[in-house]
Amino acid sequence: MKRTTLKGVYTVLVVTWAVFTYNTLLVNSQSAADATTIGSVRLTQATLADGKPLAADTYQVRLTNSQPTAAVGASPGAERWVEFLKDGKVSGREVATVISAADIGTIVKGPQPKANASRVDVLKSGEYVRVWINKAGNNYIVNMPLAR
Repeated sequence: MKRTTLKGVYTVLVVTWAVFTYNTLLVNSQSAADATTIGSVRLTQATLADGKPLAADTYQVRLTNSQPTAAVGASPGAERWVEFLKDGKVSGREVATVISAADIGTIVKGPQPKANASRVDVLKSGEYVRVWINKAGNNYIVNMPLAR
């Protein structure tokens, strides 16, 4: 009787592991398929992305289809989640404001990245970093506090 019980427990564990692995692979492949690489940035200082530490390093930035809950009166699609990837793995994520090329001149003053380029600036207060990516007619602006 003990042997049969052990075989049953083992079978349940193997099936559970297989289902979990399959679901994890499915979710990861769907999220990668639903995301678009929009650029690469070099952060010279550690920041906080979505409240979690993001080390100073070079990252590939991927635009996801996920949108934060829009504020009342905000345009749909005005904000999207972006992921910061290092060696193909997500190191952090943060909300990016999406501004069309036609509107950017009326909203933001000062130097802008060229088409299909990016720039990273420490803002005047010295407490925030702005990541600005200009890709395919859209500007993606991410503001993150410096890690202290």
